[in-house]
Amino acid sequence: MILVALPVSAQPGPEVAAPVEVDAATRRGELARLQDEIKLSDETVERLQAEIRGLDADRQKLRTQLVETGARARDTEAKVAAAEARLAALTSSENGIKTSLKARQGVLIEVIAALQRMGHHPPPALLVRPEDALEAVRTAMMLGAVLPQMREQTQALATDLSELAKVRADITAERDSEKQALLALAEDRKRIDLLVEERQKVLAQQERSLVNEQVRTATLGRDAASLKDLIARMEKEITSARKAADQAAASTAALAKQPPVLRPSLAALENPGRLAPALPFDQAKGLLTLPVTGSLLRTFGSDDGNGGQEKGLSLQTSGNATVTAPCDGWVVYAGSFRSYGRLLIINAGGGYHVVMAGMARINVNLGQFVLTGEPVGAMGAGETKVASTAAPVATQSKLYIEFRKDGLSIDPTPWWAQQGEKARG
Repeated sequence: MILVALPVSAQPGPEVAAPVEVDAATRRGELARLQDEIKLSDETVERLQAEIRGLDADRQKLRTQLVETGARARDTEAKVAAAEARLAALTSSENGIKTSLKARQGVLIEVIAALQRMGHHPPPALLVRPEDALEAVRTAMMLGAVLPQMREQTQALATDLSELAKVRADITAERDSEKQALLALAEDRKRIDLLVEERQKVLAQQERSLVNEQVRTATLGRDAASLKDLIARMEKEITSARKAADQAAASTAALAKQPPVLRPSLAALENPGRLAPALPFDQAKGLLTLPVTGSLLRTFGSDDGNGGQEKGLSLQTSGNATVTAPCDGWVVYAGSFRSYGRLLIINAGGGYHVVMAGMARINVNLGQFVLTGEPVGAMGAGETKVASTAAPVATQSKLYIEFRKDGLSIDPTPWWAQQGEKARG
């Protein structure tokens, strides 16, 4: 066809930028930078500190505030994760539109070049020479072929450009929304830090021997041959852990004397002043929420990559994600242990223990009774060491969760209130 023979160097139209693919790693980097930019003002920090002081070291008020703030922080973390997913979809749409524009760039340049060539050399009068008449007919034929194609391409171009503008506006709005969510999250995380600090002050005043026990705990963490051995020795040799185990046993015995609850519900977990589990752990099936917002990586019984099976489940989390207690119970270990990294063990009574590993920070002490949903730690901002049987270096924060009954690992699935690839506590 005549169109393809036309020169394409006659002042081409504006070039469409090549699409820039934004992968998940890039988005994570952008989110991390955005989080770093979110700084609370001095006035906000002072207001939070005044609110905490206003609680007058009331243990019940502190814990109520912790549970409520922890739940709010995790809700906001889920919103940020959802915003990230929407941004990824919008960015993918933007890249697709750019690719479409790039693919039609050559055709558009040829059409523009043809029109410019005709403008510089208009068709001659028909009654001069036959050759001129033939050229005029050929030009008319070419115009008849070019104009419909140009109209089609122009309409497609206008549609793509309109959609690109809309997508970019949506991306801007989503990022603004995400910034607001991150600001609210930063305030809640600061509130949690202040509440934890105040709670630990109250607990420290009640238990002066904690420092010596922490030293002894660190020694046991180095000497214990296995996780089962660690739990057994902690509850036998460490005073606060032994007291916690005794309290768990007493609570189990007391609950066993009560009439069985036919249909347990979350209402049993709403009293922030309780000093013992609201219901037996084996009756909490289908009620517990995962301790952190994240994506399910590995499940109980799946291949652990080393020829064995997973003894728990692993969740990939966002940076600095809040970790809450999945159940009522007493802390019987809080410290580093072998390839697990920072390890938290909660005695839930009835011979049950909940093990969590991979946190960058643990905010509770030995012997402390924690409520379901109470913040007990936080994930790291980057690499975190965590594994059930090995010690790989994780590229993102991962929380490992394991349930044990009488020292043996069990499937935690029946206890969770909701399951799926995206888990929200």
